[in-house]
Amino acid sequence: MRHSKGSKNKKQALITGITGQDGSYLAEFLLSKGYKVFGTVRRNSTENFERIEHIKNQLELVEIDLLDQMSILAALKKTRPREVYNLAAQSFVPTSWEQPILTGEFTALGVTRMLEGIRTVDPTMRFYQASSSEMFGKVQTVPQNEKTPFYPRSPYGVAKVYGHFITVNYRESYNLFALSGILFNHESPRRGKEFVTRKVTDAVARIKLGLLKKLTMGNLEAKRDWGFAGDYVRAMWLMLQQQRPADYVVATGVNHSVKDLLKTAFAHVGLEWKQYVRVDPKLIRPAEVEHLLGDAGKARRELQWKPEVTFEQMIQMMVDHDLRRVRKEIQDRQQGF
Repeated sequence: MRHSKGSKNKKQALITGITGQDGSYLAEFLLSKGYKVFGTVRRNSTENFERIEHIKNQLELVEIDLLDQMSILAALKKTRPREVYNLAAQSFVPTSWEQPILTGEFTALGVTRMLEGIRTVDPTMRFYQASSSEMFGKVQTVPQNEKTPFYPRSPYGVAKVYGHFITVNYRESYNLFALSGILFNHESPRRGKEFVTRKVTDAVARIKLGLLKKLTMGNLEAKRDWGFAGDYVRAMWLMLQQQRPADYVVATGVNHSVKDLLKTAFAHVGLEWKQYVRVDPKLIRPAEVEHLLGDAGKARRELQWKPEVTFEQMIQMMVDHDLRRVRKEIQDRQQGF
């Protein structure tokens, strides 16, 4: 009976963390594919619905708390999704140093609670776990692929490794269709302002419009493999459409330093970055991740996935978005809003 209930709802998906960057892009993508989309929100939380405001009336939001097993069971029973995308986590690396135990509860044990819920309610549900390139941390080989050993360098990275391997264990022990996408850094205009790309593009807009004089940064030499979030959610969906579950690295295979990011963003508004940026050693992480570069060969071969938006296009898109937003802020202030 349970099997038929799961397979009937081929076009139903549940997204935890739907109000985040990836959740909002994934929700848009699934709606365009004709899915009924459920999204989870935490009880009593002051969720920010800004990223899904334009599609909110097409979604069904359900209450869930990754710290509470009963709420997960109730949500899965109520929604009976065919696909579950677990994107909710405490996902900001510096915060994981300040709140290591809470990060472990959400980002590690939260995955176990989701898997336990699926195993209990309907083992035919397909489960996507959002793994992270931060799991590679102090990288053992360059570039990194699905076989590269993990060496996390933050409580967040450690919690993600737990989430990754508990997913492998449930797949192998209970024969669940459960897998992980090991996503390298992916950005967009919907990225939170605490992340370095958005910190830069927001500051560039404010400097260009005369609201800010300087931008303070940490390690300018750190390199990342940065892609566009809208491209990466397509890879998540493709993984759950395969015949057999497997883990995939999702990356562009191109490295850029924080310095490249600054150059690209400032150049887009006709400014020379060196005149506006100062480095503060206090902003350098206790254990820095130096050289993340992804090899997404397996995703290209098996999923036929490849990124469509370049690094430069993405940064320019983010700067343009922040220019529009900051101009509106100025206008609203002038009109007394």
